[in-house]
Amino acid sequence: MDHFQAILAQVRTLLSSHQPRRVRALLDVLREEELLSREYHGALLLEPDGEALARKISLTLLGKGDLHLALLGGAERDHGGTGQCAAMDLGPLEGSYLELLHSSADPLHLYHFYDQMDLAGEEEIEPCSEPDTDNINCDQFSRLLCDIEGDEETREAYANIAELDQYVFQDSQLEGLSRDIFMEHIGSDGVLGEGLEVPADAEQRSQKRPFSEEHPTDLKHRKLAEVPAVPIVTGSFLVGPASNPPTLPSLPAALFHQEPAPSQSHPEKAVPLPEPSSGAAVSRLHLPAGPIQIVSVLPALPQGLWHISGPSTGLSSVFICHGEMSPTSQALPSSGPAIHGLLKSPARPGSTSPFAPSAADLPSMPESALTSRAPGTEDKGSPGQTAPEVSSKLPKWPEAVQRFCSWLRDRYRAEPAGPDGIMVEVDLVSARLEKGSNKSQERELATPDWAERQPARGGLAEVLRTASDGRRPRETQVIAVLGKAGQGKSHWARAVSRAWARGQLPQYDFVFCVPCRCLDRPGDAFHLRDLLCSLGPQPLAVDDVVFRHILRRPDRVLLTLDAFEELEAHDGFLHGSGGQAPAERGSLRGLLAAVFQRKLLRGCTLLLTARPRGRLAQILSKADALFEVAGFSAEQTQAYVRRYFENSEVTDHPERALALLRDRPFLLSHSHSPAICRAVCQLSEALLELGDQAELPSTLTGLYVGLLGPVARGSPPGALAGLAKLAWEMGRAHQGTVREGQLPSQEARAWAVAGGLVRPVPGAAEAELAFSSFLLQCFLGALWLALSSDIKDKELPQYLALTPRKKRPYDNWLEAVPRFLAGLVFQPRDGCLGALVAPAEASSADRKQRALARYLKRLQPGALRARRLLELLHCAWEAQEAGIWQHVVRELPARLSFLGTRLSPPDAHVLGEALSAACRDFTLDLRGTGIDPSGLESLVGLGSVTRFRAALSDTMGLWESLQQRGETQLLQATEEKFTIEPFKAKSLKDVEDLGNLVQTQRLRSSSEDAPGALPAVRDLKKLEFALGPLLGPQAFPKLAKILPAFSSLQHLDLDSLSENKIGDQGVAQLAAVFPQLKALETLNLSQNSITDVGACQLAEALPSLAASLLRLSLYNNSICDLGAESLARVLPDMVSLRVLDVQYNKFTTVGAQQLASSLRKCPHVETLAMWTPTIPFGVQEHLQQLDSRISLR
Repeated sequence: MDHFQAILAQVRTLLSSHQPRRVRALLDVLREEELLSREYHGALLLEPDGEALARKISLTLLGKGDLHLALLGGAERDHGGTGQCAAMDLGPLEGSYLELLHSSADPLHLYHFYDQMDLAGEEEIEPCSEPDTDNINCDQFSRLLCDIEGDEETREAYANIAELDQYVFQDSQLEGLSRDIFMEHIGSDGVLGEGLEVPADAEQRSQKRPFSEEHPTDLKHRKLAEVPAVPIVTGSFLVGPASNPPTLPSLPAALFHQEPAPSQSHPEKAVPLPEPSSGAAVSRLHLPAGPIQIVSVLPALPQGLWHISGPSTGLSSVFICHGEMSPTSQALPSSGPAIHGLLKSPARPGSTSPFAPSAADLPSMPESALTSRAPGTEDKGSPGQTAPEVSSKLPKWPEAVQRFCSWLRDRYRAEPAGPDGIMVEVDLVSARLEKGSNKSQERELATPDWAERQPARGGLAEVLRTASDGRRPRETQVIAVLGKAGQGKSHWARAVSRAWARGQLPQYDFVFCVPCRCLDRPGDAFHLRDLLCSLGPQPLAVDDVVFRHILRRPDRVLLTLDAFEELEAHDGFLHGSGGQAPAERGSLRGLLAAVFQRKLLRGCTLLLTARPRGRLAQILSKADALFEVAGFSAEQTQAYVRRYFENSEVTDHPERALALLRDRPFLLSHSHSPAICRAVCQLSEALLELGDQAELPSTLTGLYVGLLGPVARGSPPGALAGLAKLAWEMGRAHQGTVREGQLPSQEARAWAVAGGLVRPVPGAAEAELAFSSFLLQCFLGALWLALSSDIKDKELPQYLALTPRKKRPYDNWLEAVPRFLAGLVFQPRDGCLGALVAPAEASSADRKQRALARYLKRLQPGALRARRLLELLHCAWEAQEAGIWQHVVRELPARLSFLGTRLSPPDAHVLGEALSAACRDFTLDLRGTGIDPSGLESLVGLGSVTRFRAALSDTMGLWESLQQRGETQLLQATEEKFTIEPFKAKSLKDVEDLGNLVQTQRLRSSSEDAPGALPAVRDLKKLEFALGPLLGPQAFPKLAKILPAFSSLQHLDLDSLSENKIGDQGVAQLAAVFPQLKALETLNLSQNSITDVGACQLAEALPSLAASLLRLSLYNNSICDLGAESLARVLPDMVSLRVLDVQYNKFTTVGAQQLASSLRKCPHVETLAMWTPTIPFGVQEHLQQLDSRISLR
């Protein structure tokens, strides 16, 4: 214990010297001796309590023998002759604005400390010279500003200071007295020093509220500009008054003729100096040799003499004083040193100092923190002059950064060669997630109606700008672009990079597009620089200057992760460990987790492109904006085909290719996918060279056989089979890249690259290859299943994924494999497998054909879910086998519901073909399918479809289109087939669409050419209203206005699990339309917050429903005895009423007895349910004994 006390005494002596450099030197030595960890070393540097710091250092040295003597002695010898400093801790500035004002640290010492800090977080900090012996250098000050800008914690601290400054000094509600009290506490202590004696007259002025004419021009900063009446010495500054503008402030002779005392270097020990006589002359100053600059308009800095050094400055000192000074008064007598004047910098408002930061130097700080004047005020020291505008230009970039940015733009600006260079911009639509249809809690991509789709207008720049609206400062923004494989997501990502290179995205300084297939290499260690630069379109050489510049402004960085779904374990990025620093290397999971958790590149824009599969929704739920790639429209498909053939030597090739495509409606429906559209163009180009008799195949299998046939004929032995096996194995591993050595041979590799089957991965660290398209990988995987002897015949049906498996369900990542497998196995050998492999290999698929045929013919299409039924139809179409096709269409159920299942153009086409071939009548439910208008028209126009349901907005849009085109017959047919029975309004849009339908009927009825009412309105019998307590009261008045149009309405259900709460006002609106609802049989008004007022209004209107109403429910409302009495009086008049439910209301025994008495007069009523907690159970039992029709359930 005595040994510890001895060490503690020595450490206390070292700390009491008020020399932080000695303390830092000791801690650095302890760390070099491995007595302190890096984290503990940093914590001790920031320890504010001196006693706690002494004890922690002593505990570290305890038990180290005489090592503590050497360490403590070395620290004293190394820094024994240095000047003293008041600040105990010069760590990063933390805390509030008031703490900074109360801080006794010397500003110059703080500057020198931060000058030695490195942005990248080096472990060692080189010692700097003392402030009283060193000079202020312009380059050092600029570096200090850059370091503050680049360090996130320091930048946030200054942002907090600026916000508090704006709140305190620019609040219009802060009156003079409050300001005086505020400045009384922080002005004298924080600005002038703790030991300053404030004169009595100054103290009185601070407590008196001045008149308006006494306020200076800049009232909000009046106190900041005030200076003490006597000069003081604080730290390295000399501060004094400037009451006499023509002369410099008078200074004490003792200061000019002797060296300053050591105590004068302590800010907390600043003392007032004796006031000299008014006649003191400036010539008494003993100033250093060399030119001197006088600064008269810098109230934010203390007055005094600054020593200056720096290249091309031409000055040795700057004298700072407050007050007005004319240019003629800025010259000292000829006996003194030369004094020059500086012009005000327009980028540095309110300052003539060359070291004052400009607005451009501090881009991360609020505007209020950059100036010391409120907007619209003039500088008091410069009357008649307007404040110069703050420059909004960014600071000039280093040459290396400019060179790198230009080189990056050139890379993205270059047009890719071949088909990849054909650019037809795809459309984006806003997307959202919703709860999945299964029992899991995972969210799925919602399927909006076609009329609900909200296209993103304005191009790429507008999409990114709109997504950034409402973004919080210094927060990472995540934008996700989703779509199926081949829809053009990667094309859109490249288009974003190209748009930035052309100057269309000025909000970003750097754009990095990273294909995720390059990143999925388990075991590799990644650096943030690797993610940004080494894995881009081509490897980028980035030095430290560029990398540090990127880290300083992450909000100006756009990072695109293309094909994000190919990364394994992406669902853990939001919750995984992601604490690595920018300079550290770590796993890809940790690196991306740090980016997603806003620990790295905080404030950047993160753009993801992915297929909406698996558990990706966990990350998508955190995205700030969701978009979906819509694919090609019919016009965009034509534009792509024309651009593909625009360089053809034959001028009519574009039109001939379009004619070939129109002859194959199935391929035309698939051409909404850019990948398939390009494949069609490639095959059309080859067919057009053969002559006029060429035609495209009718299936996707035939399309890819036609593309691979010529390439397969010149393949090395076993090359195609080896590539097919590799495609299947990579697909099972959710990968699409092939590494060096995985192909059978170098000849096979060269053949695959030359044939366009695979291509090098740009930016990959190794010689990796990727399949040219996802559909091609699916086709090769299906080819391996069809030819491989390793796949048993009885195992083959599981790869069609048509029937669910309880154990080990098939992972259908290669989602197009079932269709290609059916086509390869069933299509004729000569035109399919025979065109790819030798006849002996093709014959091995015969047994697999028989196995699949037995499986498909045993399937019952009516027992399959909608998605699997569509997949079965696609497989049957690809097979082109008459027996299988006839079996599938014959077993189709008469009522086909695709509710909530997305229908793409190929789905609509193959469904239409099956319905046409069945020669039976069908009823279709197409709600929530997102079907496009052309697909809806083709399906509902079929003669075999006698009744259909679809989204109201989509159906009315179709009617409008048919009417404009003059197709009256088809319009009348679709109107007759359309039904909305039963209709459930779950949103405000549903009510509005129903109102539009009623309006359409009214316009139709007023027309002489149109027949009677719309069947959809005329035949509606059941209507449910379930909008909940928020939207229910708002939407019900709209519903009440259109209820009379439904003349056949029998069931009106206004009950909802979340309670609609239409209230008494809603009951009054409903009661007004009772006379028009002559067919109404069931009225459910449960859980609608109805009181006695509403019950009385309802009772008055019920006689108009006496002949039709069978069931009336008022369950769980707020009806009391008065309302029960009103219902009891009208009950005998309701001759058709059979059931009345008034349970869980608030009437008492009185109301219950009145209802029971009225029930005796109503022999037609079968049940009266009236159990309620406000009635004693004995009373209810007694009433039930009197009349068994009273129910207490």
